[in-house]
Amino acid sequence: MADVRYVKATRIYPGTHSPAVDALDLHIQDGEFMVLVGPSGSGKTTALRMLAGLEEVDAGNVLIGGRDVTDLPPKDRDVSMVFQNYALYPYLTVAANIAFPLRMRGVKKSIRDQRVREVAKLLGLEDYLERKPGQLSGGQRQRVAMGRAIIRLPSVFLMDEPLSNLDAKLRVQMRADIAALQADFGVTTVYVTHDQAEAMTLGHRVAVLHEGKLQQCGPPRGLYERPANIFVAGFIGSPAMNLCTLPASNGNVSFGGVDVPVPTGSSNGSYVLGVRPESLEVATEGISAHVEVVEDVGADAFVFCSAEVGGQAMRLVARAEARRAPQQGDRVSLRPRAEEAHFFDPASGERLDRR
Repeated sequence: MADVRYVKATRIYPGTHSPAVDALDLHIQDGEFMVLVGPSGSGKTTALRMLAGLEEVDAGNVLIGGRDVTDLPPKDRDVSMVFQNYALYPYLTVAANIAFPLRMRGVKKSIRDQRVREVAKLLGLEDYLERKPGQLSGGQRQRVAMGRAIIRLPSVFLMDEPLSNLDAKLRVQMRADIAALQADFGVTTVYVTHDQAEAMTLGHRVAVLHEGKLQQCGPPRGLYERPANIFVAGFIGSPAMNLCTLPASNGNVSFGGVDVPVPTGSSNGSYVLGVRPESLEVATEGISAHVEVVEDVGADAFVFCSAEVGGQAMRLVARAEARRAPQQGDRVSLRPRAEEAHFFDPASGERLDRR
């Protein structure tokens, strides 16, 4: 097993000026499950492919287990990759697809067959070994792709949006299976997704990328409770954090009739105030808002409203008990919990701590 380290790793595609990955510094511990998350074009897949040896590193270094692999071909890096489109050989059976990496390494057939049976049992594929990929469901094909990746126990697993082609129910089940497999094997895993629910569920730590730059890396709960900047605050969490630019007066920002103290040592001026939906209550007084949509998610409901805040029209989202939620078209009042608010610098976007 091995740790992974990106050291100022940069990738600039020919014909472009902005790096797809810009001086990435990231240390992934031995046995850690690291998730790279971000919107399309954030650089997460490029970073994964740099680690796999499928993309050049234009500056900086990539290390696996302390060994500089920056210029090594993929076959010499001891990594296994699971792709978004499964990348199975359609003319080979499930057993042959799983065994393929061992076959390429010249492993004896008897040992290959034994390992295939072990992996198939682990993944629930024992009854499908003689079938071709075209005879399998999407979830079964994904299990075959995972079996091919784990059969030779590499130093690092790489997974590039492996669940994006599955339906919602199957994605949830496969997330649990991947987490259990990683825990059983203890292999360092780097997983790319644009789905923050996957990121928050799977990752020991989550690295958020935007426009090629690392924005924040930490445990999922830490990113949610203490986002480092406006981008992370708006990206992590569903529905997203409410963000309003408001002036301060006498050391407070007024929001919905509630005075929220600005960070210690800050002066009067404008601040970006962030309030999570669960920290914005439907109350008897506060910001007057018009209910546009009520999204019932079981015991809770998310109330999407339009309102005027600081002289500007805004969309706000509050969370309420489903049985007490207002109806579409209602007028409501929204009131924040001041102690749960976040502050950000409107110029730099960086977090401003209140303590």
